[in-house]
Amino acid sequence: MNNFTFYSPTLFAFGQGEASRVGALVRQFGGSKVLLVAGGGSVRKNGAYDAAAASLKEAGIPWCELWGVQANPRSGKVYEGIELARKEGVDFLLAIGGGSVIDTAKAIGMGVPYDGDFWDFFSGKAKIERTLPVGTVLTISAAGSEGSDSCVITLEEGNLKWGCPKTDVIRPRFSVLDPAYTYSLPDYQLACGAVDMFAHLCERYFTNTPDVALTDRLCEAVMKTVVDAAPRALADHSDYAAHADLMWAGMLAHNNSCGVGREQDWASHQIEHELSAFYDCAHGAGLAVVLPAWMEYVYRHDVMRFARFAVNVFGCEMDYACPERTARAGIRHLRAFFQSMGMPAALEEVSGKAEDIPAMAAHRGEKPGAFPFGGFVKIQETDMEAILQLCETAQA
Repeated sequence: MNNFTFYSPTLFAFGQGEASRVGALVRQFGGSKVLLVAGGGSVRKNGAYDAAAASLKEAGIPWCELWGVQANPRSGKVYEGIELARKEGVDFLLAIGGGSVIDTAKAIGMGVPYDGDFWDFFSGKAKIERTLPVGTVLTISAAGSEGSDSCVITLEEGNLKWGCPKTDVIRPRFSVLDPAYTYSLPDYQLACGAVDMFAHLCERYFTNTPDVALTDRLCEAVMKTVVDAAPRALADHSDYAAHADLMWAGMLAHNNSCGVGREQDWASHQIEHELSAFYDCAHGAGLAVVLPAWMEYVYRHDVMRFARFAVNVFGCEMDYACPERTARAGIRHLRAFFQSMGMPAALEEVSGKAEDIPAMAAHRGEKPGAFPFGGFVKIQETDMEAILQLCETAQA
């Protein structure tokens, strides 16, 4: 296990009715005027907006609103939010929604006190040193942004989907997690969320760091929970226990409690960012295509780790005479799990085109320090193209 510092200051208010605490929590963390950030009308239909607004009103906290955040959040909405926050003199951001809304709020928070372009933080020209505080009311179990130190935005000029350097400065001050707000999610969105949180765990699980037994088991336990809970939540949208397990799993998958003390990978996410940049596919759907293909490409680097994954997460029988068979069985089970939830398996299912593969790799090359990437196996431009080509066939 490597040395590490773990700092996770977010207060989590978990359970039904906890959005009634929003006003008090904003006050607790120093807010006196709020910019409420949201996407579309779903947060009105599921009751999250009404509950949060009522709580702000009860606490005597004024607010203004920014609507229209899209999946794969864009820079244009961030610039709009920065301008609105400065004009209104807000000192706190409240994101009501999923990862795209929360990441937009985080980026607005970076930009308001900064005398420059918020994209400087993403391009490496500036370091994030202070931000407006962010609180969240989560309505989608997926990205884990409600507790994470990360933020991903697409710069519309150049269509660059990049993450900012990870920093604890942007972790939310509080997050309200009410599983009932996820009941009304469409099946596709719920499944995309399950894939995303599973991928967050895989990015940490596949490591070259030795002697990480505790975090190995934590990753496996949360992955098994996702495999168990996601089908139950899809089968019964009012199954509180299943939705609760998914909501907490999504947070644990990405606040880094499962990743401390170990080198992490993140190659699959970097490749998927090009898919969603090119085709505007849902992030989880893109990961359902990329993650098994990445596994096919790299599993021989550490066959026994992939065999352990197959046995401990999917219950495959260990083939001691040929561990590679077990490793490949685990990849097949993963792809089958994704497909059982209606997720895509091949590039064409997310509108991808084989002829775009070189362009996607070249587009990735525009990012500073673009190649190599990945902590488990170093991925060069030719490797990225090969993995995307495996996404065409979808066979393990």
